[in-house]
Amino acid sequence: MDKQNTNLGKQAILGLQHLLAMYSGAVAVPMLIGTALHFNSAQMTYLISIDIFMCGLATAVQLFRNKYFGIGLPVVLGCAIQAVAPLQMIGQHFSITTMYGAIIVAGIFVVLISSQFARIKKLFPPVVTGSLITVIGLSLIPIAFQNIGGGNSLAKNFGDIKCLATGFATVLIILAFQAFGKGFLKSISILLGLIFGTMIASTLGMVSLEPVAQASWFHLPQPFYFGAPSFEISSCITMIIIAVVSMVESTGVFLAIGNIINKDITKQDLTKGYRAEGLAQILGGIFNTFPYTTFSNNVGVLKLSGITSKKPIYWAAGFLMLMGLLPKIGALVSIIPVSVLGGAMLIMFAIVVVQGVNMLSQVDISKSENILIIATSIGLGLGVSVYPQIFQQLRGTLQLFLGNGIVVASFSATMLNLLFSKRNKNK
Repeated sequence: MDKQNTNLGKQAILGLQHLLAMYSGAVAVPMLIGTALHFNSAQMTYLISIDIFMCGLATAVQLFRNKYFGIGLPVVLGCAIQAVAPLQMIGQHFSITTMYGAIIVAGIFVVLISSQFARIKKLFPPVVTGSLITVIGLSLIPIAFQNIGGGNSLAKNFGDIKCLATGFATVLIILAFQAFGKGFLKSISILLGLIFGTMIASTLGMVSLEPVAQASWFHLPQPFYFGAPSFEISSCITMIIIAVVSMVESTGVFLAIGNIINKDITKQDLTKGYRAEGLAQILGGIFNTFPYTTFSNNVGVLKLSGITSKKPIYWAAGFLMLMGLLPKIGALVSIIPVSVLGGAMLIMFAIVVVQGVNMLSQVDISKSENILIIATSIGLGLGVSVYPQIFQQLRGTLQLFLGNGIVVASFSATMLNLLFSKRNKNK
Protein backbone atom coordinates (compact mmCIF):
# COMPACT_ATOMS: atom_id res chain seq x y z
CA MET A 1 0.00 0.00 0.00
CA ASP A 2 1.31 3.45 -0.88
CA LYS A 3 1.15 5.27 2.42
CA GLN A 4 0.80 8.66 0.81
CA ASN A 5 -2.18 7.71 -1.37
CA THR A 6 -4.70 6.22 1.04
CA ASN A 7 -8.36 6.45 0.12
CA LEU A 8 -10.74 8.95 1.68
CA GLY A 9 -12.02 6.56 4.35
CA LYS A 10 -8.52 5.71 5.52
CA GLN A 11 -7.50 9.38 5.44
CA ALA A 12 -10.48 10.18 7.67
CA ILE A 13 -9.50 7.47 10.16
CA LEU A 14 -5.92 8.72 10.19
CA GLY A 15 -7.27 12.23 10.78
CA LEU A 16 -9.29 10.93 13.73
CA GLN A 17 -6.10 9.42 15.13
CA HIS A 18 -4.40 12.83 14.99
CA LEU A 19 -7.43 14.39 16.64
CA LEU A 20 -7.42 11.93 19.54
CA ALA A 21 -3.66 12.35 19.97
CA MET A 22 -4.06 16.06 20.73
CA TYR A 23 -7.58 16.06 22.18
CA SER A 24 -6.69 15.89 25.87
CA GLY A 25 -4.23 18.75 25.47
CA ALA A 26 -6.85 20.77 23.60
CA VAL A 27 -9.51 20.45 26.32
CA ALA A 28 -7.10 20.69 29.27
CA VAL A 29 -6.59 24.45 28.89
CA PRO A 30 -10.28 25.49 28.90
CA MET A 31 -10.99 23.09 31.77
CA LEU A 32 -8.14 24.47 33.89
CA ILE A 33 -8.90 28.12 33.18
CA GLY A 34 -12.67 27.76 33.41
CA THR A 35 -12.33 26.03 36.78
CA ALA A 36 -9.91 28.66 38.10
CA LEU A 37 -12.28 31.47 37.06
CA HIS A 38 -15.33 29.66 38.50
CA PHE A 39 -17.26 29.35 35.25
CA ASN A 40 -20.75 27.89 35.48
CA SER A 41 -21.74 24.81 33.46
CA ALA A 42 -23.11 26.83 30.53
CA GLN A 43 -19.94 28.94 30.30
CA MET A 44 -17.73 25.87 30.61
CA THR A 45 -19.65 24.05 27.86
CA TYR A 46 -19.23 27.00 25.52
CA LEU A 47 -15.56 27.40 26.38
CA ILE A 48 -14.65 23.77 25.74
CA SER A 49 -16.71 23.20 22.60
CA ILE A 50 -15.79 26.46 20.89
CA ASP A 51 -12.17 25.89 21.84
CA ILE A 52 -12.35 22.56 20.00
CA PHE A 53 -13.82 24.38 16.98
CA MET A 54 -11.03 26.96 17.10
CA CYS A 55 -8.36 24.23 17.25
CA GLY A 56 -9.72 22.99 13.93
CA LEU A 57 -9.89 26.49 12.44
CA ALA A 58 -6.36 27.31 13.63
CA THR A 59 -5.10 24.06 12.10
CA ALA A 60 -6.78 24.91 8.79
CA VAL A 61 -5.18 28.39 8.80
CA GLN A 62 -1.77 26.73 9.15
CA LEU A 63 -2.47 24.04 6.53
CA PHE A 64 -3.74 26.29 3.73
CA ARG A 65 -0.42 27.66 2.54
CA ASN A 66 -0.70 30.89 0.57
CA LYS A 67 1.30 34.01 -0.19
CA TYR A 68 0.94 35.46 3.30
CA PHE A 69 0.51 32.71 5.88
CA GLY A 70 0.38 28.95 6.43
CA ILE A 71 3.48 26.74 6.64
CA GLY A 72 1.73 23.91 4.76
CA LEU A 73 3.21 21.11 6.90
CA PRO A 74 1.17 18.23 8.43
CA VAL A 75 0.75 19.99 11.77
CA VAL A 76 -2.11 20.27 14.26
CA LEU A 77 -2.67 23.37 16.39
CA GLY A 78 -4.04 23.42 19.90
CA CYS A 79 -4.07 25.55 23.04
CA ALA A 80 -0.68 26.61 24.37
CA ILE A 81 -0.45 24.85 27.74
CA GLN A 82 2.20 27.32 28.94
CA ALA A 83 -0.45 30.04 28.76
CA VAL A 84 -2.59 28.51 31.53
CA ALA A 85 -0.94 30.07 34.59
CA PRO A 86 -0.58 33.59 33.08
CA LEU A 87 -4.18 33.56 31.82
CA GLN A 88 -5.46 32.42 35.22
CA MET A 89 -3.49 35.23 36.86
CA ILE A 90 -4.82 37.85 34.44
CA GLY A 91 -8.39 36.60 34.75
CA GLN A 92 -8.28 36.56 38.54
CA HIS A 93 -6.46 39.87 39.08
CA PHE A 94 -8.14 41.86 36.33
CA SER A 95 -11.02 40.38 34.30
CA ILE A 96 -11.78 37.82 31.64
CA THR A 97 -12.11 40.58 29.05
CA THR A 98 -8.59 41.75 29.96
CA MET A 99 -7.42 38.19 29.37
CA TYR A 100 -8.85 38.16 25.85
CA GLY A 101 -7.55 41.64 25.09
CA ALA A 102 -4.04 40.47 25.97
CA ILE A 103 -4.41 37.42 23.72
CA ILE A 104 -5.40 39.63 20.77
CA VAL A 105 -2.46 41.99 21.34
CA ALA A 106 -0.04 39.04 21.55
CA GLY A 107 -1.43 37.65 18.29
CA ILE A 108 -0.92 40.97 16.53
CA PHE A 109 2.64 41.09 17.90
CA VAL A 110 3.40 37.63 16.46
CA VAL A 111 2.10 38.64 13.03
CA LEU A 112 4.21 41.80 13.05
CA ILE A 113 7.51 40.16 14.08
CA SER A 114 7.10 36.88 12.15
CA SER A 115 9.54 37.72 9.34
CA GLN A 116 12.17 39.09 11.74
CA PHE A 117 11.87 36.09 14.05
CA ALA A 118 12.29 33.73 11.09
CA ARG A 119 15.75 35.19 10.44
CA ILE A 120 17.06 33.28 13.44
CA LYS A 121 16.74 29.93 11.61
CA LYS A 122 20.51 29.87 11.18
CA LEU A 123 20.75 29.78 14.98
CA PHE A 124 19.15 26.31 14.97
CA PRO A 125 21.63 23.78 13.52
CA PRO A 126 21.10 20.05 14.37
CA VAL A 127 23.00 20.34 17.66
CA VAL A 128 20.51 22.98 18.83
CA THR A 129 17.28 21.59 17.32
CA GLY A 130 18.13 18.03 18.31
CA SER A 131 18.68 19.10 21.91
CA LEU A 132 15.46 21.13 21.86
CA ILE A 133 13.32 18.32 20.42
CA THR A 134 14.81 15.85 22.91
CA VAL A 135 13.90 18.14 25.81
CA ILE A 136 10.38 18.67 24.42
CA GLY A 137 9.80 14.92 24.40
CA LEU A 138 11.41 14.31 27.80
CA SER A 139 9.42 17.13 29.41
CA LEU A 140 6.15 15.69 28.05
CA ILE A 141 6.68 12.12 29.29
CA PRO A 142 5.87 12.97 32.95
CA ILE A 143 2.52 14.34 31.75
CA ALA A 144 1.79 10.98 30.14
CA PHE A 145 2.65 9.15 33.36
CA GLN A 146 0.51 11.53 35.39
CA ASN A 147 -2.43 10.76 33.11
CA ILE A 148 -1.80 7.01 33.38
CA GLY A 149 -2.04 7.40 37.15
CA GLY A 150 -5.38 9.18 36.92
CA GLY A 151 -4.52 12.75 35.96
CA ASN A 152 -4.19 14.40 39.37
CA SER A 153 -1.03 13.43 41.24
CA LEU A 154 -2.35 15.09 44.42
CA ALA A 155 -5.53 12.99 44.53
CA LYS A 156 -5.76 10.24 47.15
CA ASN A 157 -6.60 7.65 44.50
CA PHE A 158 -3.72 8.60 42.22
CA GLY A 159 -2.18 5.41 40.87
CA ASP A 160 -5.41 3.46 41.27
CA ILE A 161 -5.01 -0.09 39.93
CA LYS A 162 -7.78 0.47 37.35
CA CYS A 163 -5.98 3.49 35.95
CA LEU A 164 -2.67 1.69 35.81
CA ALA A 165 -4.27 -1.39 34.20
CA THR A 166 -6.03 0.57 31.45
CA GLY A 167 -3.10 2.92 30.85
CA PHE A 168 -0.50 0.21 30.41
CA ALA A 169 -2.96 -2.02 28.56
CA THR A 170 -3.26 0.80 26.01
CA VAL A 171 0.54 0.85 25.67
CA LEU A 172 0.61 -2.92 25.10
CA ILE A 173 -2.22 -2.75 22.53
CA ILE A 174 -0.38 -0.07 20.53
CA LEU A 175 2.84 -2.09 20.67
CA ALA A 176 0.98 -5.25 19.61
CA PHE A 177 -0.49 -3.59 16.51
CA GLN A 178 2.92 -2.13 15.68
CA ALA A 179 4.59 -5.52 16.08
CA PHE A 180 2.00 -7.79 14.46
CA GLY A 181 -0.25 -5.49 12.43
CA LYS A 182 0.27 -4.87 8.74
CA GLY A 183 -0.42 -1.99 6.40
CA PHE A 184 -3.25 0.28 7.47
CA LEU A 185 -3.86 -1.46 10.83
CA LYS A 186 -0.26 -0.75 11.78
CA SER A 187 -0.55 2.90 10.78
CA ILE A 188 -3.58 3.48 13.07
CA SER A 189 -2.15 1.64 16.09
CA ILE A 190 -2.62 4.69 18.34
CA LEU A 191 -6.29 5.02 17.43
CA LEU A 192 -6.86 1.29 17.97
CA GLY A 193 -5.08 1.52 21.31
CA LEU A 194 -7.43 4.31 22.39
CA ILE A 195 -10.53 2.40 21.23
CA PHE A 196 -9.64 -0.93 22.82
CA GLY A 197 -8.27 0.78 25.92
CA THR A 198 -11.60 2.59 26.36
CA MET A 199 -13.48 -0.68 25.89
CA ILE A 200 -11.40 -2.29 28.65
CA ALA A 201 -12.00 0.75 30.87
CA SER A 202 -15.76 0.50 30.29
CA THR A 203 -15.78 -3.06 31.69
CA LEU A 204 -14.17 -1.64 34.84
CA GLY A 205 -16.82 1.07 35.22
CA MET A 206 -14.53 3.91 34.19
CA VAL A 207 -16.59 5.17 31.23
CA SER A 208 -19.73 7.28 31.62
CA LEU A 209 -22.05 8.37 28.81
CA GLU A 210 -23.55 11.14 30.96
CA PRO A 211 -21.52 13.92 29.25
CA VAL A 212 -23.04 12.87 25.92
CA ALA A 213 -26.58 12.92 27.29
CA GLN A 214 -26.15 16.35 28.85
CA ALA A 215 -24.53 18.03 25.84
CA SER A 216 -26.67 20.10 23.45
CA TRP A 217 -26.96 19.21 19.76
CA PHE A 218 -25.76 22.39 18.07
CA HIS A 219 -24.35 25.86 18.68
CA LEU A 220 -22.31 28.48 16.83
CA PRO A 221 -19.22 30.47 17.84
CA GLN A 222 -20.05 33.96 19.05
CA PRO A 223 -17.51 36.79 18.86
CA PHE A 224 -16.86 38.35 22.26
CA TYR A 225 -19.15 35.87 24.03
CA PHE A 226 -17.85 37.02 27.42
CA GLY A 227 -17.77 40.72 26.50
CA ALA A 228 -15.70 43.19 24.48
CA PRO A 229 -11.94 42.95 25.11
CA SER A 230 -10.21 45.36 27.46
CA PHE A 231 -6.51 46.12 27.48
CA GLU A 232 -4.02 46.38 30.32
CA ILE A 233 -0.32 46.90 29.66
CA SER A 234 1.23 44.32 32.03
CA SER A 235 -1.24 41.66 30.87
CA CYS A 236 -0.42 42.36 27.23
CA ILE A 237 3.33 42.16 27.91
CA THR A 238 2.84 38.88 29.77
CA MET A 239 0.99 37.28 26.87
CA ILE A 240 3.55 38.61 24.37
CA ILE A 241 6.22 36.77 26.39
CA ILE A 242 4.16 33.58 26.25
CA ALA A 243 3.72 34.08 22.49
CA VAL A 244 7.51 34.28 22.03
CA VAL A 245 7.89 31.11 24.11
CA SER A 246 5.39 29.39 21.81
CA MET A 247 7.26 30.58 18.72
CA VAL A 248 10.47 29.03 20.04
CA GLU A 249 8.68 25.73 20.67
CA SER A 250 6.98 25.84 17.26
CA THR A 251 10.34 26.39 15.58
CA GLY A 252 11.53 23.10 17.05
CA VAL A 253 8.38 21.28 15.92
CA PHE A 254 8.57 22.74 12.39
CA LEU A 255 12.19 21.66 12.04
CA ALA A 256 11.45 18.21 13.49
CA ILE A 257 8.65 17.63 10.96
CA GLY A 258 10.86 18.94 8.19
CA ASN A 259 13.41 16.33 9.25
CA ILE A 260 10.77 13.57 9.14
CA ILE A 261 9.50 14.47 5.66
CA ASN A 262 12.96 15.39 4.31
CA LYS A 263 12.03 19.00 3.63
CA ASP A 264 14.30 21.97 4.22
CA ILE A 265 12.37 24.51 6.28
CA THR A 266 13.19 27.93 4.85
CA LYS A 267 12.94 31.39 6.36
CA GLN A 268 9.82 31.95 4.25
CA ASP A 269 8.27 28.75 5.63
CA LEU A 270 8.93 29.85 9.20
CA THR A 271 7.55 33.33 8.53
CA LYS A 272 4.27 31.93 7.20
CA GLY A 273 4.10 29.44 10.05
CA TYR A 274 4.54 32.12 12.73
CA ARG A 275 2.09 34.42 10.96
CA ALA A 276 -0.56 31.68 10.88
CA GLU A 277 -0.11 31.13 14.62
CA GLY A 278 -0.46 34.87 15.20
CA LEU A 279 -3.71 34.92 13.22
CA ALA A 280 -4.93 31.91 15.20
CA GLN A 281 -4.23 33.78 18.46
CA ILE A 282 -6.13 36.84 17.23
CA LEU A 283 -9.12 34.63 16.35
CA GLY A 284 -8.84 32.96 19.74
CA GLY A 285 -9.13 36.34 21.45
CA ILE A 286 -12.06 37.40 19.27
CA PHE A 287 -14.03 34.22 19.91
CA ASN A 288 -13.03 34.16 23.59
CA THR A 289 -10.93 31.04 23.57
CA PHE A 290 -7.11 30.86 23.83
CA PRO A 291 -3.71 31.25 22.15
CA TYR A 292 -2.99 28.45 19.69
CA THR A 293 0.35 26.87 18.88
CA THR A 294 1.67 23.91 16.91
CA PHE A 295 1.35 20.71 18.95
CA SER A 296 4.42 18.52 19.39
CA ASN A 297 2.14 15.55 20.27
CA ASN A 298 1.43 14.87 16.64
CA VAL A 299 5.07 14.56 15.64
CA GLY A 300 4.95 11.12 17.27
CA VAL A 301 1.83 10.21 15.31
CA LEU A 302 3.51 11.14 12.01
CA LYS A 303 6.57 9.11 12.84
CA LEU A 304 4.67 6.06 14.11
CA SER A 305 2.08 5.92 11.32
CA GLY A 306 4.62 6.61 8.58
CA ILE A 307 2.03 8.76 6.80
CA THR A 308 3.22 12.33 6.40
CA SER A 309 0.60 13.58 3.94
CA LYS A 310 -1.44 16.66 4.87
CA LYS A 311 -4.69 14.97 3.83
CA PRO A 312 -5.39 13.29 7.20
CA ILE A 313 -4.70 16.63 8.92
CA TYR A 314 -7.40 18.30 6.80
CA TRP A 315 -9.78 15.63 8.09
CA ALA A 316 -8.61 16.25 11.66
CA ALA A 317 -9.25 19.99 11.25
CA GLY A 318 -12.70 19.31 9.82
CA PHE A 319 -13.57 16.88 12.60
CA LEU A 320 -12.48 19.38 15.24
CA MET A 321 -14.67 22.13 13.78
CA LEU A 322 -17.61 19.74 13.47
CA MET A 323 -17.20 18.58 17.06
CA GLY A 324 -17.09 22.20 18.18
CA LEU A 325 -20.43 22.88 16.45
CA LEU A 326 -22.02 19.62 17.66
CA PRO A 327 -21.27 19.36 21.38
CA LYS A 328 -22.69 15.82 21.62
CA ILE A 329 -20.03 14.54 19.21
CA GLY A 330 -17.33 16.32 21.14
CA ALA A 331 -18.67 14.86 24.37
CA LEU A 332 -18.44 11.35 22.87
CA VAL A 333 -14.68 11.72 22.52
CA SER A 334 -14.46 13.12 26.06
CA ILE A 335 -15.53 9.76 27.54
CA ILE A 336 -12.07 8.31 26.85
CA PRO A 337 -10.54 7.87 30.33
CA VAL A 338 -7.49 10.01 31.08
CA SER A 339 -5.46 6.89 31.89
CA VAL A 340 -6.09 5.52 28.39
CA LEU A 341 -5.03 8.83 26.85
CA GLY A 342 -1.94 8.72 29.05
CA GLY A 343 -0.95 5.32 27.66
CA ALA A 344 -1.11 6.62 24.10
CA MET A 345 0.73 9.79 25.09
CA LEU A 346 3.58 7.77 26.58
CA ILE A 347 4.31 6.16 23.21
CA MET A 348 3.93 9.38 21.24
CA PHE A 349 6.03 11.54 23.55
CA ALA A 350 8.79 8.93 23.72
CA ILE A 351 8.89 8.94 19.91
CA VAL A 352 9.46 12.71 20.02
CA VAL A 353 12.52 11.99 22.17
CA VAL A 354 13.74 9.44 19.63
CA GLN A 355 13.27 12.01 16.87
CA GLY A 356 15.44 14.44 18.80
CA VAL A 357 18.10 11.77 19.30
CA ASN A 358 17.95 11.03 15.56
CA MET A 359 18.63 14.69 14.82
CA LEU A 360 21.54 14.63 17.27
CA SER A 361 22.98 11.64 15.40
CA GLN A 362 23.88 14.13 12.63
CA VAL A 363 26.13 15.98 15.08
CA ASP A 364 29.85 15.30 15.33
CA ILE A 365 30.15 14.30 18.98
CA SER A 366 33.88 13.82 18.69
CA LYS A 367 34.00 17.58 19.27
CA SER A 368 33.90 18.42 22.97
CA GLU A 369 31.96 21.64 22.35
CA ASN A 370 29.06 19.70 20.79
CA ILE A 371 28.99 17.35 23.77
CA LEU A 372 28.88 20.35 26.12
CA ILE A 373 26.08 22.01 24.15
CA ILE A 374 23.93 18.85 24.19
CA ALA A 375 24.66 17.92 27.81
CA THR A 376 24.18 21.41 29.23
CA SER A 377 21.02 22.31 27.31
CA ILE A 378 19.30 18.96 27.96
CA GLY A 379 20.36 19.02 31.61
CA LEU A 380 19.09 22.55 32.19
CA GLY A 381 15.92 22.06 30.16
CA LEU A 382 14.93 18.82 31.83
CA GLY A 383 15.85 20.12 35.28
CA VAL A 384 13.63 23.18 34.89
CA SER A 385 10.81 21.06 33.42
CA VAL A 386 10.84 18.85 36.53
CA TYR A 387 11.32 21.69 39.04
CA PRO A 388 10.09 24.97 37.51
CA GLN A 389 9.54 26.28 41.05
CA ILE A 390 13.30 26.64 41.44
CA PHE A 391 12.85 30.16 40.03
CA GLN A 392 9.79 31.06 42.10
CA GLN A 393 11.75 33.71 44.03
CA LEU A 394 12.31 35.64 40.82
CA ARG A 395 9.77 38.16 39.59
CA GLY A 396 7.55 38.63 36.57
CA THR A 397 9.10 38.29 33.14
CA LEU A 398 12.27 36.54 34.30
CA GLN A 399 10.29 33.84 36.11
CA LEU A 400 8.07 33.26 33.05
CA PHE A 401 11.11 32.68 30.84
CA LEU A 402 13.27 30.67 33.21
CA GLY A 403 10.35 28.58 34.45
CA ASN A 404 9.90 26.98 31.02
CA GLY A 405 12.33 24.11 30.44
CA ILE A 406 11.95 24.20 26.66
CA VAL A 407 12.85 27.88 26.51
CA VAL A 408 15.82 27.34 28.85
CA ALA A 409 17.04 24.45 26.68
CA SER A 410 16.61 26.49 23.50
CA PHE A 411 18.35 29.55 24.93
CA SER A 412 21.28 27.64 26.42
CA ALA A 413 21.84 25.52 23.29
CA THR A 414 21.67 28.58 21.02
CA MET A 415 23.97 30.71 23.15
CA LEU A 416 26.53 27.93 23.65
CA ASN A 417 26.50 27.15 19.92
CA LEU A 418 27.12 30.83 19.09
CA LEU A 419 29.86 31.03 21.70
CA PHE A 420 31.74 27.98 20.47
CA SER A 421 31.22 28.88 16.80
CA LYS A 422 32.65 32.35 17.35
CA ARG A 423 35.58 30.93 19.31
CA ASN A 424 36.38 28.45 16.55
CA LYS A 425 36.29 31.21 13.92
CA ASN A 426 38.74 33.29 15.94
CA LYS A 427 41.24 30.45 16.20
